[in-house]
Amino acid sequence: MEWKTVILSTLGLLGLYLFGTIFARPLVLIGKLGLSLLVGGVLLVFINLVCGGLGIHIAINPITLLTAGILQVPGIVLLVLANYIIL
Repeated sequence: MEWKTVILSTLGLLGLYLFGTIFARPLVLIGKLGLSLLVGGVLLVFINLVCGGLGIHIAINPITLLTAGILQVPGIVLLVLANYIIL
């Protein structure tokens, strides 16, 4: 093999690695946000099922999903307290 081919192949692989790294990081963050939204939705459905008899109902919309998803259990507590105070 010629040195020119080896150097160009190495630079091509390095470029491919950098390109993949640049575009993989945002996809990982979007995946984590999606997983958090899914967990938040499950927690909201669980709270609505368990506390439905007590008159506590939290609407499932993007704001409550983000609150429950990002903050997890403290977010659910915050939403339940906000619901209790407002109603």
